[in-house]
Amino acid sequence: MTRVVIGSRDAEREAALDVARMMLTAARTAPKAVGVDSIVTAIITGDEKEGLADAMVEIGKERGGSRERHMRRDAANVRDSELVVLIGVKGTPPPRTFDCGACGFGSCAEFLSSRRRRKDFVGPSCVFKLLDLGIALGSAAKMASMLNVDSRMMYSVGVAASRLKVIEGDVIIGIPISISGKSIFFDRAKQPKSP
Repeated sequence: MTRVVIGSRDAEREAALDVARMMLTAARTAPKAVGVDSIVTAIITGDEKEGLADAMVEIGKERGGSRERHMRRDAANVRDSELVVLIGVKGTPPPRTFDCGACGFGSCAEFLSSRRRRKDFVGPSCVFKLLDLGIALGSAAKMASMLNVDSRMMYSVGVAASRLKVIEGDVIIGIPISISGKSIFFDRAKQPKSP
């Protein structure tokens, strides 16, 4: 009988990818307003993950001040993570127009005529679609938690993913995941290890 030994780091990397797939599944099957799915998802690893972190650093430099420090810190978390899960939403109203006004406009037609790329994302966004995004993010984060994998939702990751057009969502949030002896997302006030 041939004996096979799989080292812990190899097993953990494989587990991280399995967890990420389950997180995407949880996001996809999360409840949606009026049953219309506008959620977009992806898993980012390797060179693409490094490119995402590089873009975060560049965005931080452009913005300066505390924003630069936060983007560098978050980019270090991305570099130190196994991978990044991206979850976004296409923010147009559901097929049935409600004219609810929650977006700040009097009608869905007014809302649609004002949509364009803003500073970080496309906006305004339909409140029903943002609710869908929140539920999908919560479902994905809960899946990671249930499987004992550390994660953190990051707006900053979504900004870089949007700029790089990694996925075609109007609003995107990134969830780096990590498997280590101590959560890399816990002591975030310290200076980042990675540049």
